[in-house]
Amino acid sequence: MSSLKRVQQWATFARIWHIYNAAWQNPFHSSELIKKYLMGMYKPIYHPMNDCGDHVIVINSKEIALPGDEWKKRVYFHHTGYPGGATWTLAWELHQKDPTMIMKKAVYNSMDGNLQRRYTMQRLHIFPDENVPKEFLGNVTNEIKQLRPMPKRLDCYPEKDVKEFPKVIDYPEDYVIR
Repeated sequence: MSSLKRVQQWATFARIWHIYNAAWQNPFHSSELIKKYLMGMYKPIYHPMNDCGDHVIVINSKEIALPGDEWKKRVYFHHTGYPGGATWTLAWELHQKDPTMIMKKAVYNSMDGNLQRRYTMQRLHIFPDENVPKEFLGNVTNEIKQLRPMPKRLDCYPEKDVKEFPKVIDYPEDYVIR
């Protein structure tokens, strides 16, 4: 086997580390994208019973965006295993307790039917902000592109650009904002 083919084969079977920025992204749509990398579905050697997936680091899970009023209406079920141990938690309450849990549950549910999803989930590393250990960042070789562009907040623009932006309306000087 030539050295070029050997390198191609090693690269195919190697576990690659990917990073994904979840800021302002819908976790349910993002989980479908992350699932492809966790399970190795983009590799030519993929088979449902073959464990050829990669590691995925998800950053900024604290800043995810749920559509509409999903924060108020979506509930997550948990059962302790004891009688009367069933609880339903609203999405905003769960996100306050653990900012990584909604993303984790979305990815776990997207792999429904996968017999190895418990082991596959061990390769998912979720962080609420951009503070990732250096041991993890040293392994990253690919960045997964966000599904939607992240909007720029008004406080991120320079003050000069904000002042030069054309006004739609000029309020009278005696106008009171209530």
